[in-house]
Amino acid sequence: MAQTLSLPRLPRTPLIALAGALALAVGGAVLWAQVEGDRGIAPVASSNDINVGGIEVDVTGDSADDAREKGWREAQRLAWEKIGGPDIPDGQLQSLVAAVVIEHENIGPHRYIARLGVIFDRSRAGGLLGASGRGPGSAPMLLVPVTMSAGTATVYEQRNPWQRAWAEYQTGASRINYVRPSGAGGDSLFITYGQTSRRSRLWWRNVLDQFAASDVLVPIADLRYMWPGGPIEGQFTARYGPDNTYLDAFTLTAQGPDQLPAMLDQAVQRFNVIFERALAAGTLRPDPTLDLGTVEADPALQRLIELGRSAQAQARAEAAAREAALAESATVSEGEAATAPEQPAAAAATYTIQFASPDAGAFDASIAGVRATPGVRGATISSTAIGGNSVMSVAFAGSAEQLAAALRARGFTVRQSGNSIAISR
Repeated sequence: MAQTLSLPRLPRTPLIALAGALALAVGGAVLWAQVEGDRGIAPVASSNDINVGGIEVDVTGDSADDAREKGWREAQRLAWEKIGGPDIPDGQLQSLVAAVVIEHENIGPHRYIARLGVIFDRSRAGGLLGASGRGPGSAPMLLVPVTMSAGTATVYEQRNPWQRAWAEYQTGASRINYVRPSGAGGDSLFITYGQTSRRSRLWWRNVLDQFAASDVLVPIADLRYMWPGGPIEGQFTARYGPDNTYLDAFTLTAQGPDQLPAMLDQAVQRFNVIFERALAAGTLRPDPTLDLGTVEADPALQRLIELGRSAQAQARAEAAAREAALAESATVSEGEAATAPEQPAAAAATYTIQFASPDAGAFDASIAGVRATPGVRGATISSTAIGGNSVMSVAFAGSAEQLAAALRARGFTVRQSGNSIAISR
């Protein structure tokens, strides 16, 4: 017959502390699992030089080295023509070249086939191009490159070709001041596709402050694979701002997976043109509602706020008048007043409240509801988890049972375990 062992009963408080420590350890492990792994592509160092990519060459020569040299010279001429440069001798053209970037190359005994990029020194080539000035640049804009494929949206959760195309883009010649996160560490938690659909300015301001940005740009690449190894159709959409405002869209097609990087590089160039045109048109400017220190309300809304404040002031004045009338009608003898002991204010105790926060609206509503509960002296956020359960510390003038009853009266569903309380709507 099995024997039942009786264990000594432990106090509740140590058990709660042990459970909290275990939850913290497990939560920390889960959080680490969300940010570990091979992710993150550091953006290339940008310069003000003129970068021309995607130059295709196919030349022959007496040897592999001779064919390669001819291919590089042809790429320089083609790149110079692509940016509208005037006719100049090859020697002068070579003096303007700062570097040749090999995007892809195949070398044979007498043939050279490659896709190259050519970088021209702006200080030397700008005068010949007549484009020494680029005009005013934009404010710092956080870049959120979204990849849509097979119904899944990816930003920085894992390395992907769209992220790499933006990381390798030379932004120095652009009027857009791109802020490009690497995607490593906590970037994949701060910047997700779900963040692009949030409208809370407070949440956006918290994200933008992490990267010293003023607003956000969202280039979306929706990649559709026709069949394995076959063509890839890309539907590209440019959006910006906390309201995910539409700017423009276009479509490109790659004949196979090996041509996908070239298509994405071309798409990056197209996106930069779209963003620069929006900047020139005055469309691409930081949303003033993101500046929490200088928010300018609509005049009609401001008028409603003023009317509300006037009504509240009138109500407070009427309440004060009623209290004064009651105080005059009350008759208390001097002896009773002298001997009446002074009632000390109830001491506030601190309780931990866990609350469901599926989105920013529910998060704000729960905090406001708890703070408005009678007897609550203050509420401080201890842990934030949008899409899960957040935690706050509440100072309350009363017992945990009284706090639970007060929260139920506010419409919350309450679960209590000692001094720990869980609420939901």
